[in-house]
Amino acid sequence: MTINCKGKLIDLSLPKVMGILNLTPDSFYDGGKFLNETAILKQVEKMLLEGATFIDMGACSSRPNADHVSETEELNRILPVVKLILKSFPNALISIDTFRSEIAKQTVEAGAALINDISAGKLDDNMLPTVAKLRVPYVIMHLRGTPQTMQQHTNYENITKEVLFYFSERIREAQALGMLDIIIDPGFGFSKTLEQNFELLNNLELFKMVNKPLLVGVSRKSMVYKKLGVTANDALNGTTVLNTIALQKAAAILRVHDVKEAMETIKLVESLKP
Repeated sequence: MTINCKGKLIDLSLPKVMGILNLTPDSFYDGGKFLNETAILKQVEKMLLEGATFIDMGACSSRPNADHVSETEELNRILPVVKLILKSFPNALISIDTFRSEIAKQTVEAGAALINDISAGKLDDNMLPTVAKLRVPYVIMHLRGTPQTMQQHTNYENITKEVLFYFSERIREAQALGMLDIIIDPGFGFSKTLEQNFELLNNLELFKMVNKPLLVGVSRKSMVYKKLGVTANDALNGTTVLNTIALQKAAAILRVHDVKEAMETIKLVESLKP
């Protein structure tokens, strides 16, 4: 299974790592760490050297009850950083974490390689047509409501079945617009209780039936640290355990804060294959 990023085919039969670069002051784990050029370039270089295939940049926090960020502010935060990174690392494959079509358009025009949308186009009616025209890979994540309201929308009869149906519907709509490279993300921590997150993880192999690459993002999230009774700062070991399970259940991309450890996890899990 491959995706086309700026004319380069990325083979996802060997799982890849997407390193997280938060450009927000209020992200749940590393908010405020990367708000100047030196810190940004140093972190990007570190992640690339450790083996990240993608650098995922977000300038609008999607944590529960996150503050609203205007489109103008989001663009002002993220667009100069895309240009900065590509000036120093022209071959970097930048993923843009946004639910706004105008952010997607301007960042891809500046050189970004894919769009990672927590809303799968449901928070901006222009997102699917825009990404289809841009002809870049598109990550569709499962979410109910908005980051501000999502934890009020956790009433499911069968969460796995309902998330699968959601992907079927969103993929059908995206493909009708001519979109080719679609990646699915179950949205761990988004409009789901702690127990529902683990139910989804336990059933993750069922997402093979969607026949799209599977991205898993559990890095230092509350499903790790709340279950263990620790903080996000102490959640690396738990993250590695859940990433191992995700890989064994066919995850193709791990979205993480800690690239080195994720790469080691992939190497060890791949060693189990005949």
